[in-house]
Amino acid sequence: MKKKISLLGSTGSIGIQSLDVCEKAGYEVCALAANTDSASVEKQARKFKPKTAAMADEKAAADLKIRLADTDIRVLSGIEGVCECAAQQEADTVIDAIVGLAGLRPAMTALNAKKTLALANKEALVAGGKLVLDAAKNNGVRILPVDSEHSAIFQCLEGRPTNGALKKLILTASGGPFFGMTREQLQTVTAADALRHPTWKMGAKITIDCATMFNKGLELIEAHFLFGVAPEKIDILVHRESIIHSMVEYDDNSVVAQLGVSDMRIPIQYALTYPERFPSPVKELDLAEVASLSFYKPDYETFDCLNICKEAIGKGGLFPAAVNSANEEANRLFREGKIGFNDIPKAIRTAFKVTPDKTDFTLEDVFEVDKLARTAVHSSLGIG
Repeated sequence: MKKKISLLGSTGSIGIQSLDVCEKAGYEVCALAANTDSASVEKQARKFKPKTAAMADEKAAADLKIRLADTDIRVLSGIEGVCECAAQQEADTVIDAIVGLAGLRPAMTALNAKKTLALANKEALVAGGKLVLDAAKNNGVRILPVDSEHSAIFQCLEGRPTNGALKKLILTASGGPFFGMTREQLQTVTAADALRHPTWKMGAKITIDCATMFNKGLELIEAHFLFGVAPEKIDILVHRESIIHSMVEYDDNSVVAQLGVSDMRIPIQYALTYPERFPSPVKELDLAEVASLSFYKPDYETFDCLNICKEAIGKGGLFPAAVNSANEEANRLFREGKIGFNDIPKAIRTAFKVTPDKTDFTLEDVFEVDKLARTAVHSSLGIG
């Protein structure tokens, strides 16, 4: 039976690559959702002919409605429209490639609609935590990782021993564009500098997160939730070539790794074809051409965002959601040239002071702490 996909975040890097995978695999795209780029969604909609398209931005939705007036495609608006795409009746799998906390409510909607969730939005699981896991469990559906690192771990855990012999997970990190630099050297770097990632081509927000290493901290938290592994059993290793996407170590000290070229279409396709594997549009890995692989310990002193994420998951509750929202705001301010690179972790730390210390929380609690954290960032930086 042909797989039917609802794609949220269709105009971003993951969204565009997901459409490439769907086209080559012959999957039907039932729904498309994006934020503001109505022109791109129009092109995608005319090519893939979904039943529904949604724009989170109201003005963009109005524009898309005009652009698609000659078609039978239903155009929706706002977060409600995006969530309707997440619950699209015809779809069996929802790809959540929305950037940031905005992907949480659609992820919950998809799970509650009993859809398989191919999750590329790490912030949804970081902020929602147990809420997201419970939604998947209660509805009897799976969350399949799309992040290259979590897909790698997922693949390495296939066929794992049943006797609990897992020793640790090892997340690899490229180190970003500022690998080896000191905090003093980072004082003068710009957003343009930070956006020059050495390996991956991604959106602006996640590329800045890679430069601060906050992205790797998010991945540590996500791995904790996805695989049920204690944070202290998750290591981070800088691997500049981005060929080994992550590893798993067992009690006998055997290490299993997943390797491949730096192309997100591999984990996207595996999430959609699981548990099967099919030919991929990605080129074959030539290790002789790569020649050598290097590994380094992360610089926790210079890149404090790693420590922040470890502290947040150690505290649990709403703290991961709070630091995630604080980072989203600090990341945006840095991209706009309003703060310096080293101001980012300082601003994120202010979220700890305003976060309610509660173990049990609701979805509305997450969105409330989101507001508190963003306000704290602005207050700490003296920005109105």
